[in-house]
Amino acid sequence: MARRVSPSELQRIARELERKQRQAIDKYNQEVRRYNENVRRAVDSYNREARAHNDRVRANRQRLQSALVSLTRQPIVTRYVAFRASVQTLNSAYLSLERRAEAHLGPSYNHVLDLSEREAANSVDVANTLLGSPPDVEVSSDGLEDAQLTDELRRISEDLDDRCRGAIFALNPRNPDAVSHFCTSAREIMTQILETIAPDGVVIAAMPDCVRTDQGKPTRRAKVRFFLHRKGMLEATLEEFVEQDMQNIVDLFGIFNDGTHGSAGTFDMQMLSVIRKRVEDGIFFLSRLID
Repeated sequence: MARRVSPSELQRIARELERKQRQAIDKYNQEVRRYNENVRRAVDSYNREARAHNDRVRANRQRLQSALVSLTRQPIVTRYVAFRASVQTLNSAYLSLERRAEAHLGPSYNHVLDLSEREAANSVDVANTLLGSPPDVEVSSDGLEDAQLTDELRRISEDLDDRCRGAIFALNPRNPDAVSHFCTSAREIMTQILETIAPDGVVIAAMPDCVRTDQGKPTRRAKVRFFLHRKGMLEATLEEFVEQDMQNIVDLFGIFNDGTHGSAGTFDMQMLSVIRKRVEDGIFFLSRLID
């Protein structure tokens, strides 16, 4: 038997239904506003990052192009012929990477491309400085860059951080072997990074057919291929650029370890700063690739 409802009870029920309906509508509208706000923030964040990336690209490209023009005007100096050729090879590798990125690589490569362009520009700055034409803008490592590099190295190994601090401490114009000491320590740091992140046994287990040295160990390039694959960025042009970037730094080390450069103490702070930036940024670039 149906329950009889009084007019007042009916009105109460109707008001309750209206209240719940308003609550549901309000809740829906709040969710819509929240969703729209999140979309707006995401779009704003993306646009800010895109503008920042584009600004960096323009600045880096202008710097690189200006440095390359300056390099073409430099005289041929016998002791720097090999390094100059290495710089040109590295920049050719960068141009190939840039063309590949514009056609086929997505936004996930943007950070690596930013760092790659910086590496290419740094290499030209070093060549120009060695030939007597330092960059127009004073080059120095600021506290932020030092902190970033320290964080990256400490994340891999405390010993790497200690070695880097020691190398920087040795890079003083009053030290007659400043550059030699710095480059020797930096080379050990790069070697240790590769050995720590890509041990021979792990690389061989993952890539049994990898290219090996005469001693049966994976080559440096094989290790580069290993960690690019692990990072999901195994791209031939990037692999080639990383290999040439590391080779360029090694070639720079060779200038100060072959006994033909004279007294390293004759370099002023401008020269030391350019060398330091080239090497430190190269180590940072390598550490970001293996992250």
